[in-house]
Order: sequence, then structure tokens, then C-alpha cells
Amino acid sequence: MITSTLWAGKTFGVFGLARTGKSVIAALAASGATALAWDDGEAARATFAGELTDLHSADLSKLDAMIVSPGVPHDAPLFRRAVAARIPVIGDIELFAQARAGLPAHKVVAVTGTNGKSTTAALIHHMLVTAGIPARLGGNIGAPILSEEPLAEGGVYVLELSSFQLDLTYSLVSEVAVLLNITPDHLDRHKTMAAYAAAKARLFAMQIPADFAIIGQDDRLSRDIGDDAVARVIPISAATRLGEGVSVTGGRLVFGGVDEGAQADWPALAGPHNAQNAAAAVAAALVLGIDRPTIARGLASYPGLPHRMERIAEVAGVAYVNDSKATNPTSTAPALAAFAHVHWIAGGLAKTDELDACLPFLGHVRAAYLIGQAAPVFADILDGRVPVVMAETLDRAVALAAAAARPGDTVLLSPACASYDQFTDYAARGAAFRQLVEAL
Repeated sequence: MITSTLWAGKTFGVFGLARTGKSVIAALAASGATALAWDDGEAARATFAGELTDLHSADLSKLDAMIVSPGVPHDAPLFRRAVAARIPVIGDIELFAQARAGLPAHKVVAVTGTNGKSTTAALIHHMLVTAGIPARLGGNIGAPILSEEPLAEGGVYVLELSSFQLDLTYSLVSEVAVLLNITPDHLDRHKTMAAYAAAKARLFAMQIPADFAIIGQDDRLSRDIGDDAVARVIPISAATRLGEGVSVTGGRLVFGGVDEGAQADWPALAGPHNAQNAAAAVAAALVLGIDRPTIARGLASYPGLPHRMERIAEVAGVAYVNDSKATNPTSTAPALAAFAHVHWIAGGLAKTDELDACLPFLGHVRAAYLIGQAAPVFADILDGRVPVVMAETLDRAVALAAAAARPGDTVLLSPACASYDQFTDYAARGAAFRQLVEAL
């Protein structure tokens, strides 16, 4: 795990005992610090093996800092108590930033944005591994970063960072920082788009002029952050052919105005949304010194993330794609846009009674195979637009779609619904889809 002599002899409050909180407590203990642990959830307290301290009634003046889980809102009573007591309130990413001085020489790539963070961070990590560079993937993806073993000299830590994590981070100087896009999200927490964008902008305010800021150009808020960046800015785009920077326009990858390859050669990166993700990852790889042939191999061999447009197999010329994590229409729309001839498996426990975001891409859909509680609602919406098959269950939907699909088609599980009517979660639904495809 990652530790630091800076924490030795100090006392920290740790609020939140999920994976991240437990990793913080372990790292602090290994560093010779004292951690006072608490969680408001009874179940979390019941499964915690260590000693508990009710931080709500504790004397916070004895703390050197309060470490909270990213999901804790700023108006939470304990958060406000700590601020009132002038106790720094930070997250595990700030602890990682503090520990960096004691680690072997390395670089940090930090990726933020509303959409595409996980794919972009994972793709950058994959390119590093392809190039033989020691790398760790963490933050809002994978294992908590403090639980990872330190990298050897020359390694790269790739961090996916949410606005919640950035709100609790003050000293992370990223050699490469990526901003993909900013669209409305988490407004229940941030209240306004300006406040949400300001949280993203923190990542770039912590950089120095020698660093690189890779900035999406396809929305105004991101461009504004790029205009204020202190680091060297590299523009990226999925919509505009850039003279400088990296873009994917019309399915072609462009480096600094030079056409370098086709998106069609990257099986796990189909669709306009992945064009921007690829542009950002390529820009980061170039900055990190990865050569273009290795970048091309990385794009072609990237396997995708589980349950996110994950290509499971090709059977008799038909591709099978698991997009089980698409639990609302907005998440499903990019998947429908990505494939020309789709047998679409949709339905489950609906979060909304509409499919508005999906409607522009129904021209790609050869038939919709509907499952779960949402099937009747979705059938009414899709009636007259695409052929509809009331499959009811996932196993029947896969069998019917496989029988109807022809070479060149894609059988796509992208439910636009939660899974809880028939599965424990989206991962269980995706795993069931994989098993059904593997049995074909």
C-alpha cells in the first residue's frame, strides 16, 4: 500500500467505511498515524473490524484532518462541524498527493469530465501497459489508490477523478490532466452548472506551466477552463478537425492535422462518444512519450470495460455487445449510435417512462427485444418505429436475437433500465448475457 512518513504521529478522522475509507485507515495505520473511524450507516459499522469513534460527538480540535468519502455532501453536519473547527476536510486523493514526494519518481495522469472518464482512463492505462511502462489505474475506478503497491521509478499513476473527489483535493499536481466534457450532472450536489464546472476546473488550477492540459473543445464550459489553464493546452475533439491537437473526425484519427488511422480498426471504441475518449487517450500517450505504432496497437487491442459496450464475442459473423451498465436512455443512446445494424435488447426496471435520447438512432435498429417490467411501456413507444419482440426474459431475448441476426449485425444488450426486477445489479445482468452468448 501507499504510505507516508508525513502522517506519522498525527490523528485523523475518517468518515465513511466503504472500500475507500478502509483503504485510508489501513494506509494511515501503516504510516504510524491514528485513525478515528466512523460511518453513519449501521451496516457499514457492523462489518468494520476496527475500533469505532462517533465523530459527531468527538472533540474535533484534536484532529489534524478529517478524511471523508467523496459522496459526503458539504452540508452534512459532520462536514460543517469540521469546517467550523478549522479542521481540513480532504479525501483519499489528497492523501495520495501528500504521499507522492516519498514515492519513486513517477508521473500522474488525471482524467475528469462528465462522460467517458472511465473509458479514457482505462484506455490510457492500457496504452501504458502496451508500451511496457509500469502503471496503476485508480481513483474513481478499480481499487482505491492508497491500497495499491507503489510503482517502480518511471511509473505512471492514472486516476479517474469525479467532481466529488476534486472538491476534496488541494495539492495534486498532475503532469497530464484531461478534461473530456462538461454537461449537466450532479446538480443536486453542486446546485449550479457554474459550481459543477468550478469543481472540474480545480484539477487544472493545481497544475504548473510545465504540465499538460488536454481539453475537450466540444462544449463551451470545457473550452473556458482551457482558456484559464496554466499548463500547456492540447485541444481534443470528436466533432471538429483540429489543425493542432488530436481529433477523431468522420471516423479518422488526426494528429496535428495529419490523418493517422480509422476508428473502425478499434473494436471496443465504436461510436462518436468513444471518438473523443480515444482522442484524449492518444494525446496523453503522445505526451508520455509513447510512439505512434504502440498507440495504434493499444487502440486496436483495448478490450473495453466490463458491461460498457463490452464486445463479448462474434458468432457466425454477428457481434455480441454487453452494455448492461446503460441503465437509462441517455446512456443507451451512444451504443445505438455506434452500430449500423442492431438487434437491441432493452428493458428492466425503468428509471423514466420515455426513450427520447434513443429515438434519433432507431434507424440503426433492426428489431427491439424487450424484457422486464418496462417492456410494455417501451413497446408502446417503439410501436411503428421498429419491429418489437416481447421477449420477457434475457435468455429468450438472446435466443430470438441470435436466430434473427445476420452476418454484420450486432446483438446489443443496452437496457436503458435498472436491473433490479430480474437481477441483483447491472453486473449480474451483464454476466448472464455473457454466459448466454458463450453458450451459443
